[in-house]
Amino acid sequence: MREQTDILIVGLGPVGAALAVYLGRMGVPAIAIERDGEVYPLPRAAHLDHETMRLLHLAGGAEAVAQASQPLSAYEFRNADGALLMGFKPTGDLAPTGWPWSSMFHQPTLEHALRARLAEMSTVSMRLCHALKSYETANDGIVAGIESAAGTYEVAARFMIGCDGGNSAVRRRAGIELDDMGFDEPWLVIDTVLRNGVTRLSTVGLQHCDPARPVTSMPMAPGRHRFEIMLLPGERPEDVVSDEAIAAMIAPYADAAALDVERRAVYRFHALIAKKWRAGPVILAGDAAHQMPPFLGQGLCSGTRDAANLAWKLEAVLRGRAGEALLDSYQTEREPHVRMITEMAVAMGRIVCTQDAEAARQRDAQMLSQPEAARMSPPLALEGIRTGILESGGGIAPEPWLAGGARLDDAAGYAALLIVGAECEASAAFAGMGGFVTRADALADRAGDLARLMGDAPAVLVRPDRHVFGIGETAALVEAWRRYLATGRAAA
Repeated sequence: MREQTDILIVGLGPVGAALAVYLGRMGVPAIAIERDGEVYPLPRAAHLDHETMRLLHLAGGAEAVAQASQPLSAYEFRNADGALLMGFKPTGDLAPTGWPWSSMFHQPTLEHALRARLAEMSTVSMRLCHALKSYETANDGIVAGIESAAGTYEVAARFMIGCDGGNSAVRRRAGIELDDMGFDEPWLVIDTVLRNGVTRLSTVGLQHCDPARPVTSMPMAPGRHRFEIMLLPGERPEDVVSDEAIAAMIAPYADAAALDVERRAVYRFHALIAKKWRAGPVILAGDAAHQMPPFLGQGLCSGTRDAANLAWKLEAVLRGRAGEALLDSYQTEREPHVRMITEMAVAMGRIVCTQDAEAARQRDAQMLSQPEAARMSPPLALEGIRTGILESGGGIAPEPWLAGGARLDDAAGYAALLIVGAECEASAAFAGMGGFVTRADALADRAGDLARLMGDAPAVLVRPDRHVFGIGETAALVEAWRRYLATGRAAA
């Protein structure tokens, strides 16, 4: 039996599920397969930044996460003596997106919420316990062999998206190589549940940069805490996973008798980026396309940005409103952003992972030479995208609320936004292209973030992934957007 669809998504973790919801919201026919039958029940990803929460809100997952998460009050790197080497501290409760700067969350909660939203999508078929066995390119698309308990069948699709993790079968079958950025360190990850109704050990995320034993201590969702412990040279996984070994290693941070170990696993923290994110009709997203050390907490954030960048481009190409050059812009836009974040995570990892005592002494002396106030910074501001925008764009747009008290994103949905100072013919044309138009004076810009962004300009155009496309004259913005859809390039 052969079925026909527009998109085949392989892998229904958070990235694949978010992508499927975005496609479903736009009415795109898709089949999403997952080899496992249930959501993996234990925590994995731990952190979501405010930008990602906004994107997950568009996919229907943010509210459930917000109810089962806690913000970090600070993120600190301290040496063996407890002195602050560097750190980050939010300046307020909410970012300009309207979400907390950092949320420590429970991944299974997010996945259940996304799958519940996906189940409402009439054009997307979610299939659990279905696995990709093979595929071949054919007729400007792919034909995939799928295995299920009921037998094997074929799916013919215009595009196949590999969201199937770091060991991606899609990536391997496509013959796509990885660029190794030179970071490979073994760590024991210990997830714990706190006893006696305790909701947190701390609100501070800590990197304990002790050359004798680097350790991460991180609050998770309420009632949970994670420890990450670096293996020393010569140590084997079986040397560190016993209850006795874990109790001894976490003793400086918690009493092992006050918590239950939910998961213990040894991982190698990698820094890897696929050399190609698209091979014709085959496209990679999330960990299939890139993996990074966890020291910035940006792994799932980056995968969610992939899904938000890709889904609307697929829809525009399938509906004939854009040329395939728009899909080529996916890696061009996303890879520099991912590479920048990965390089930052690697740099932080090298600070944490120093095991040479003299090198650690020199590190400490250099970093402690700065006044303590200079070592604590506001939350790390990530650069915006560098292509797929006009010169005036790139960063994440703030989200002013509608005057009636609703979120702008709830009204606009997963679509491009045009915020104008006054109605004009160009804004009507933009609405005809599937965009959402609103007047600036219809928005409650309480913190003044939108006003600072627009300045004296008559309009701002925001992409569906919430990056600012450009600021300026309305007609010029709309024409540049039309050109970008056709060519994948924003500049003439």
